[in-house]
Amino acid sequence: MNAFLADLAVWALPALLAITLHEAAHGYVARAFGDPTAERAGRISLNPLRHVDPVGTLLVPAGILLLSLLTGAGALLFGWAKPVPIDPSRLRHPKRDMFWVAGAGPGINLAMALGWALLFKLALTFLPPFWAVPLARMADAGISVNVALMVLNLLPLPPLDGGRMLVSVLPPRPAWALSQVEPYGIAILLVAMLSGAASSILWPMFVAVRSTILATIGF
Repeated sequence: MNAFLADLAVWALPALLAITLHEAAHGYVARAFGDPTAERAGRISLNPLRHVDPVGTLLVPAGILLLSLLTGAGALLFGWAKPVPIDPSRLRHPKRDMFWVAGAGPGINLAMALGWALLFKLALTFLPPFWAVPLARMADAGISVNVALMVLNLLPLPPLDGGRMLVSVLPPRPAWALSQVEPYGIAILLVAMLSGAASSILWPMFVAVRSTILATIGF
């Protein structure tokens, strides 16, 4: 239990930041392209409580972390927040602009992963071990949770960001066909995650992106 609480303390801040800024980024870019729905709902906010989903933000990641500790096996940490309300009809160019609104979430996760990587390097380079070790552990967690959230959301499955980005660039007929999957997308994803099918796709992507980010800072 002590090990679980220690890991929870390390992962909590990076996970909350990753999910909060991911969702706020959608709302911010939607507002920039003409849709004020998220702003009016109070979702362009750095307050995590406005974005937290009790199951997806708290229970699922904590359960994955606990299961990983109990089994000793690595696991891809993932979760979700309350979806930011977007009204595509209020965007100035709905089909084109939705690409950027959807891509804002994974984009901010990539930026945060790079930021945590820089903190990781600075901590190990300039700080004494007493401060460097816990800070580097948190920065390492920050890299992992942001990369995981990014690659998960880039899957081409609506309502994930990758699915909505693909809908925005496809011709009308296939775009419409793919958009019809959206009501069932989360159920499909959960089945794929529980069966291990999603992990076989996501894990190599996670490792490749994380390794590339670490390589950029010389690790």
